[in-house]
Amino acid sequence: MEPRIANPAMILEAGGAVQDMYKSIYKGGVSQTILELVHLRASQINGCAPCVFSGLANLRKAGESEERIGLVAVWREAPFFTDEEKAALGLAEAATRMADGAAGVTDAIWDDAAQFFDEKQLAAIVMMVALTNLFNRLNATTRQVAGKAW
Repeated sequence: MEPRIANPAMILEAGGAVQDMYKSIYKGGVSQTILELVHLRASQINGCAPCVFSGLANLRKAGESEERIGLVAVWREAPFFTDEEKAALGLAEAATRMADGAAGVTDAIWDDAAQFFDEKQLAAIVMMVALTNLFNRLNATTRQVAGKAW
């Protein structure tokens, strides 16, 4: 498979802006592991191979076990995730599935996450979900290839 065009963020020289967004997200006080779990789960839902590929690599680099990485797609049924991680994954799923006709981020989902994360941390998770969904859509539309650098 070949991409239709280069990554649009690179064509439009938006790489610096993207990096600034990542820097802001990582300053939000949420662990790298949780942010990477959120990124991976949103990318799995959207079927974005390049983002799933990078999410797997980032979690491995962070020292995550293959059991945890492999079971992100079924996190509700897996005993490997903390309540905090589950709350973040639930928020990520609800925010990502909005177009699927799902209820979106209900008060119950938000309140569950708010038990574990303060306003700044919630902002970081929401921004990570939004940025991941942006890249999922760019990559899927332009048929970017997993494992290839921008």
